[in-house]
Amino acid sequence: MTQRHGEGYRVIVVDDDKAMRESLTHLLSAAKWQVEALSRAEQVATRIPAFQPDAILSDVRMPGMSGLELLKDLSATHAPPVILISAHGDIPMAVSAMQDGAYSFLEKPFDPRRLLTALRHAAEQHRLTLDTQRLRAGLARLSGLDRVLLGNAPAIQNLREDVLDLSETAVPVMLLGETGTGKELVARALHDLSARSAGPFIPVNCAAIPDAFFETSMFGTTANAQADAVPGILDSADTGTLFLDEIGACPLPVQAKLLRILETREFTPLGSAVAKRADIRILSASNEKLDAAVAAGNFREDLLYRLNTVTLTLPPLRERRSDIPMLFSYFMEQYAALYEIDPPDLGTDDLAALLAHDWPGNVRELRHAAERRILAARRGRGSVVEAIRPDGDSAEVPDTLREAVAAFERQLIGQAIKTHKGRMDAVAEALGIGRRTLNEKIVKLGLKKDDLLT
Repeated sequence: MTQRHGEGYRVIVVDDDKAMRESLTHLLSAAKWQVEALSRAEQVATRIPAFQPDAILSDVRMPGMSGLELLKDLSATHAPPVILISAHGDIPMAVSAMQDGAYSFLEKPFDPRRLLTALRHAAEQHRLTLDTQRLRAGLARLSGLDRVLLGNAPAIQNLREDVLDLSETAVPVMLLGETGTGKELVARALHDLSARSAGPFIPVNCAAIPDAFFETSMFGTTANAQADAVPGILDSADTGTLFLDEIGACPLPVQAKLLRILETREFTPLGSAVAKRADIRILSASNEKLDAAVAAGNFREDLLYRLNTVTLTLPPLRERRSDIPMLFSYFMEQYAALYEIDPPDLGTDDLAALLAHDWPGNVRELRHAAERRILAARRGRGSVVEAIRPDGDSAEVPDTLREAVAAFERQLIGQAIKTHKGRMDAVAEALGIGRRTLNEKIVKLGLKKDDLLT
């Protein structure tokens, strides 16, 4: 059903001029908008969660925060579209406002019909954006993607969004990540959510196939007097997805044939002169970038360009430590159900140990540690520290959660200072804290900027 005028839509009106506020409120209410009128831009941020507007209409020049400053503050959030109005408008101001994310810029006096049209279009766009976000969240839940790619860290949330986007395409995707970060899980999710989900998902570890057998294994052979035809991996992957893990270990002769598949969708079995159609999507993975292999002549540059049409980077666990307690608890619950026991509670010492460990094996190592903790709990023994270090390594673990958090902050702030080359305003912004708070933490944690930058 077509929405008429502003029926059902909500708008926040911001203007320090009482007469203008009342005039706009009357105009919008008559057009069936729900209106909340504010005299100061500083009030907007606190009213958005409660009122849930579909658009914001603000004057530019006001005491305190201006409309342009309000626009900049809201641009970093998921706030609704902002339309600015001004009696002092000029072209540079309008251009600046649009570049900063304003939906529209109107000069007073404005045509009421033009204002209502701009507001309606802004509100429709906002509703569409919200509907899309809800749909994507629903798709993630239905697909189980939020259970496959567990975590609330921004990097994991972005990865889930990327997987949903790319599952709707057939482009080659290269997955980059350390061992244990879940590259095969991501590849399988890309397959399961795609139009090829009814076809096979064939994972291949290129490093595990001897060079002498690679071509035979991949392309198969035709029948001859001595042997029957042997189908290859490409035959098995027909109508589905082929996942080439550790692609850097692929022999050069095979690389040339893979390039042909990507370019022509055809391959030729060994011993045959007849090409076969390759109805497959190819995904690949590596635990490091292949630029060095290309420079050394061990990997074809043209193949790399084909394989990494899109690249997804999976974050190591140490870069999303906030997810570690939740992930460990999730894995413990899974293994507790498998071994039919109640999962043990996690105390402060357990959390300290989890946060202090570097997790070089990433999520895979964390999952194995959770299983060891449950196995020990079956016998009424064990601790998280012992589960993390099953070989008896007595490496120092912080005695308290406070020490573990301090160690985490020290590492995080130190890395941010290096990344932003000592520009402290940029460091504070990246960490989401104020400059004063950052300075206090640097002193408290005993960090020295000069030492970090040498």
